[in-house]
Amino acid sequence: MSESPTLPHADQAVFAARGVRKTYVMGEVKVHALNGVDLDLWPGEFVVLLGPSGSGKSTLLNILGGLDAPTEGEVFYRGERLTAFSDSALTRYRREHVGFVFQFYNLIPSLTAKENVALITEIAPNPLDPVEALSLVNLGDRMDHFPSQLSGGEQQRVAIARAVSKRPDVLLCDEPTGALDVHTGVLVLEAIQRVNSELGSTTAVITHNAVIARMADRVIHISDGRIAGEERNEHKITASELEW
Repeated sequence: MSESPTLPHADQAVFAARGVRKTYVMGEVKVHALNGVDLDLWPGEFVVLLGPSGSGKSTLLNILGGLDAPTEGEVFYRGERLTAFSDSALTRYRREHVGFVFQFYNLIPSLTAKENVALITEIAPNPLDPVEALSLVNLGDRMDHFPSQLSGGEQQRVAIARAVSKRPDVLLCDEPTGALDVHTGVLVLEAIQRVNSELGSTTAVITHNAVIARMADRVIHISDGRIAGEERNEHKITASELEW
């Protein structure tokens, strides 16, 4: 194989990961977070990465999002070798192409919901209007409220609006309902599902909650840093139909 392989259909996949390993060294201890992951994600699909805590889900998501780099292996983004990007290219990639949603909302307390979203729209090349982004997650009537005036679920939906306001090619969600109760979690998942449907962003949600898997196009099981299996939902359901 040449040093710069061309992957089959790599130009068609949004992500193509091959042989991805990640090892963290802490003193004399080595932790193998990923142990040879091969993965393709396709345009517009909704994928759930399912596995227990410590299985490597977050590490994989961070590598796809350009927040971390693998110890070994290659990741291609739309046919370009993401793992060869310079720091400035990675910054531009994250800013222009990737929306992140984390378990904790990271909103600025002194700014309203609309102002929190506007932080992103002011630097994105082709953004949604903040009002439009908040309306997409059903918060059009809460845009002038501060985070302290919003429930946890509303704050998470503001975080989603902020992430999608740049019209990202990819939406990466790390345990987005982990800090929420069931009812509020469903509202957040409805917002993510709507973004996937209406904006067409390739969406990856990592979770340890197997119930959420039923709303995905495809479910990828991760265990001990490896892909343990995958399945496709022939009849996926909406977030409101989930039975917790």
